[in-house]
Amino acid sequence: MARFVPPSPTRRNALGIAAMASLNLLLPAAAARADTARTRPGASPLSAPGTPWRKGLRLRHGTVMQSFAFDEAHRCLYALQVVEGGVRLRGEKRPYTHDERARHGDLCLNRLDLHGTLTGHMYLKGFGHGGAMGVERHGAGSRLWTEWDAGPASGYGRGICRFRFADGHVLTRSSSRLTTYHPVPGSTSNSVTLDQGRRRLLLRYKLQGSPRFAVYDLARFGTRRARPLADFAQPDADLGLPFQGMALDGSTLYQLMGSGYGPFDPPEFGGTIYLGRTNWRTGTSHRVFPERTAPHLRPREPEGLGVRHSDGRLYFGLTQGTTGDRRFSLYAKTVR
Repeated sequence: MARFVPPSPTRRNALGIAAMASLNLLLPAAAARADTARTRPGASPLSAPGTPWRKGLRLRHGTVMQSFAFDEAHRCLYALQVVEGGVRLRGEKRPYTHDERARHGDLCLNRLDLHGTLTGHMYLKGFGHGGAMGVERHGAGSRLWTEWDAGPASGYGRGICRFRFADGHVLTRSSSRLTTYHPVPGSTSNSVTLDQGRRRLLLRYKLQGSPRFAVYDLARFGTRRARPLADFAQPDADLGLPFQGMALDGSTLYQLMGSGYGPFDPPEFGGTIYLGRTNWRTGTSHRVFPERTAPHLRPREPEGLGVRHSDGRLYFGLTQGTTGDRRFSLYAKTVR
């Protein structure tokens, strides 16, 4: 079992999401490390800008896409977003604001075809923030995996679950249609995705405030008796950047962190987006920071990460559009 040394507490305390001005003092050093990786022989394909795949896609609501996953067997794409304000769902006594939906962990799950056309949706009440998701081929259909059991103080999942897509349906956290798990008791901020080809599950969670990754055999995980194949501290969490997505492909774990342009990170700084790769068996990591793809987009917040096995490419989302009318574009990098 691979276990790596957690990041230094002194470095972690030096940065924080609320201190982006301090973070920008570190950008030149981080960029220099990325540039060094670009110039040496065999530099990571992550260093090259991504190529556009689908641009300006819309979901059912005008809120930001949080994550996505490909259903390659059925040629479609699923995407999660927090429910927008003013929506009243079946059984609710009143509409709720967007902030209330975020605190409750209420998500809209969208289904799109591979051209980006919306073909269905459902609602997940009390599930979480939607930072990652996975698709598992099962029989003639598919099962979806998401975070679940949103904490009342945070709106982030304390467990994960699986279920089948049902267009137009509303699922609550206690629905009998869910298969639920608390893989790390006492943990918070659970996120899940899958390596469909190798049938492995990737879990991100926080324990006592520290983010970690765990990799499981999917079949054994379903028996509730599985021990992780690896469990280790999230690489580079001490940068203090918001976590925005993850993907698993064989021995490689990809992660996306960062934020959109803002007062402390204007476009001329190049953006605060990190794309990293870790061999979860050995702990060897490579990162590209800042990410150079599509600098023209506004606000250009990174959202979602996924591998499409049919073409061997890594996909990531970037937001665009105004508040209340958010859209997203997907970009890809060849990683095989």
